[in-house]
Amino acid sequence: MNSDKVKLYGTLTIGFIAAVLEFVFHLPNYAQLIISILGLLLALIMFIDMIKVLKSGNFGIDLLAITAIVATIVLGQYWAGWIVLLMLTGGDTLEEYAANKAKSELKSLLDNTPSKAHLLKDGNVIDVDIDDVKVGDEILVRPKEQVPVDGIVIDGQSEIDESSLTGESVPVNVSEDSHVMSGSINGENPFQIKAEKIAADSEYQAIVRLVKESETHPAKFVRLADRYAVPFTLIAYVIAGIAWYVSKDPVRIAQVLVVASPCPLILAAPIAFVSGMSRTSRNGIIVKSGTALEKLNSAKIVAFDKTGTITKGKLVVDEFRTTNHFDEKTVMSYAASIEQNSSHVMAEAIVDYAKSDRVALKKTDNLKEVTAEGIIGEVDGHVVKVGQASFVTDEIVDEVKGSGVYVSIDGQYAGVYSLLDQIRPESKATIAKLKDFGIKNILMISGDKKEATEMVASEVDITKSFPTSLPADKVKIIDGLDTEYHPTVMVGDGVNDAPALALADVGIAMGYKGANAASESADAVILQDDLSKVSMAVKIAHDTMKVAREAVLIGIFICIALMIIAAFGLIPTIIGALFQEVVDTVAILYALRARSDRL
Repeated sequence: MNSDKVKLYGTLTIGFIAAVLEFVFHLPNYAQLIISILGLLLALIMFIDMIKVLKSGNFGIDLLAITAIVATIVLGQYWAGWIVLLMLTGGDTLEEYAANKAKSELKSLLDNTPSKAHLLKDGNVIDVDIDDVKVGDEILVRPKEQVPVDGIVIDGQSEIDESSLTGESVPVNVSEDSHVMSGSINGENPFQIKAEKIAADSEYQAIVRLVKESETHPAKFVRLADRYAVPFTLIAYVIAGIAWYVSKDPVRIAQVLVVASPCPLILAAPIAFVSGMSRTSRNGIIVKSGTALEKLNSAKIVAFDKTGTITKGKLVVDEFRTTNHFDEKTVMSYAASIEQNSSHVMAEAIVDYAKSDRVALKKTDNLKEVTAEGIIGEVDGHVVKVGQASFVTDEIVDEVKGSGVYVSIDGQYAGVYSLLDQIRPESKATIAKLKDFGIKNILMISGDKKEATEMVASEVDITKSFPTSLPADKVKIIDGLDTEYHPTVMVGDGVNDAPALALADVGIAMGYKGANAASESADAVILQDDLSKVSMAVKIAHDTMKVAREAVLIGIFICIALMIIAAFGLIPTIIGALFQEVVDTVAILYALRARSDRL
């Protein structure tokens, strides 16, 4: 049992004993004595904690609560004092309950971690611990079971549920050559996979590590309460002092202070932040700390990587032209036939382009791949070269707006492909939404050449682009931003983005399909292949901050109104203490609104 519950149950027990002494045995002095001892003891504990807070440079918000406890006991309002104690100890326990409730979506990941795998070996199925699975092992995934490790389907087909990983509720069809993530839930049909990663490196374990890390970084947004604490405490003391001075009745001090308990300040902000983190998790985004949400709310600049972030990271043929009177279908067939044997990313785009146009691929002979230059081979007795212009021909070649892949047949320049990375369909809308949130400065930092970078930046309405940027250059750009542009946000997806993600005030990793290095360097990780989650994270941060402020201010304004009423002697101390419970409940319930997607 934690200390908060011990205090709560102790306060309830003492109250019960005091009630028996006073109302059954008619011994009010003994009842007052044990409540006074309890109250002074807890006040002393709170005072010691407050001193520690003051030494750390923050204002001790518990000062007001301590004053209220001492005032009620000294002035003989011991039952009101007991209610204040019950309010404070119960509030701490309620905070713990609300925090656990808000984190339920995060904890569900930990509760469902895969632990076993069905290893296929020599025709037999052997159940092994997932930590014993090696890359290349063949695994059977049965109906309704979790995928134990990241892998590629080698036999069978089914539907899998990836909602716990990506937030996407629609089942995903998988068949031979499909990639599947650990933690996905299989549907009705069994299938077999070949392990691509060991368990520790698989997607689900990476997410679990992020969840655990998020739980060890408590929200620092309690600073919001500290900003309101000093004026609120001073207002309470001034109202109590004036009420005493005018009425000449010291009980007025207790009547004012019991309704001035700072619980709304202590509880509302942290609960709102934990609720906001829960909401991001439910929407496919893991935010590692409340501080990251706070900084996202006030971000001044967002910098994006290009390839794999603004774009899909998959090249496609944007344009194809032939020359020297070569037939288009022939050049396409010869080039794709040669490239189908290459592992280069550009080769895949050329082959896909030919297949989409129903061009038949032919048998090839004498293939030879020249590193960083291209590939050469024979098709139908013709020597075909595909690759860099200087490798393919000595002729003057056509310029293209994208990445050029050139083709020659029997030494004669035959044609050129222009390859471009596809812009994500949601990129432009995401950037527009960020600007709507007040983030007017949007950068793109890319390792790609100037022409391609500027074209993408113009297409999605990015403010400024930085082409040909290596990882060290990205760090220099982020580090060199003026203080007026802080907090800064960096969004990336690859290992080369990891240093910049770590340096930025908030690093956001596109962690879909497991960009582990980027994810571990970032403050937030997007679990879906969807850039719009960046603007959603900013929206949730704005909503969370708004709810947190409103919850705190609602509690403060209600308390001030009750203090003014109590100053006229219209609220007895015991009733005032009960009113404070209502104020706390209102503030906490309002803070829990940050969990809702309907804000």
